Amino acid sequence: MEPKDVRLQGLFQTYGKTIILPYDQGLEHGPRDFFNARYAEDPLHIIEIARKGRYNAVALHIGNARRYFKDMYNQVPLVLKMNGKTEIPSDDEPLSPITATIDEALQLSAIAVGYTLYIGSPRQDEDIEQFTYLREEAHRAGLPVIVWSYPRGREIEAKGGKNSLYAVEYAARVAAELGADMIKVNVPNPKKNPAVPAPYRDFETDQLEAIKRVIGTTGGVPVIFAGGEMVSDEDLLAKASLCIQAGGSGFIFGRNIWQRPLDNALTITRSIKEVIRTQRPKK
Repeated sequence: MEPKDVRLQGLFQTYGKTIILPYDQGLEHGPRDFFNARYAEDPLHIIEIARKGRYNAVALHIGNARRYFKDMYNQVPLVLKMNGKTEIPSDDEPLSPITATIDEALQLSAIAVGYTLYIGSPRQDEDIEQFTYLREEAHRAGLPVIVWSYPRGREIEAKGGKNSLYAVEYAARVAAELGADMIKVNVPNPKKNPAVPAPYRDFETDQLEAIKRVIGTTGGVPVIFAGGEMVSDEDLLAKASLCIQAGGSGFIFGRNIWQRPLDNALTITRSIKEVIRTQRPKK
């Protein structure tokens, strides 16, 4: 087994699934994600949740990873986020530049690296070229690559929007085609959408089947699902249940976890793990 595959396998320690706690939103969204949860500005809050909740990894950008890795070494594995951007410019032509190196990931003993890929952006040529270089450097170093695969840009919006089944399924397939070792996507909207290309235009299904389609398009590459903005406990657990029933490989829930006080964050974490333990894929 290759070193990258050993590391990848090490992420699936929660009943055969993975739960990753991402904390890259400070760059991606700025301070608005901390506005009503000021304690979440402190990376130690996130690290404490990850440690006590026994997360399989925490995803950090290079600044927080360098400053706080000493507080998590040998307790919580690190996924080093390798690129990022702010939300200040328009998302018409998104591209996330490289923000860290593979050497830095190795120095920090990262278990994997993360890369945001914008499918459909007018700058996707640059994005794919940038990703290809990083993927090869990571694999040479024995590090798996988790791709945050996001449909974005004006062409995506013109063809039904970033959450359409067409867009999410396409994003998952592209990440698999380009050599991702794990793929992060959002849960798709299964409703009929007249703006998307054929044959999706007249296609409508339920949420479970839509998630199954996204997972099925990757040819066996593990697919994990994002939580997005804060929702109720009931809605988050319902989403988690559907993703596991559809055959998902786990979750990368951030704001729905760390925008809560520590005790509440640990309570919802236990509930998510119980979903993983008890739910089974539906055929």
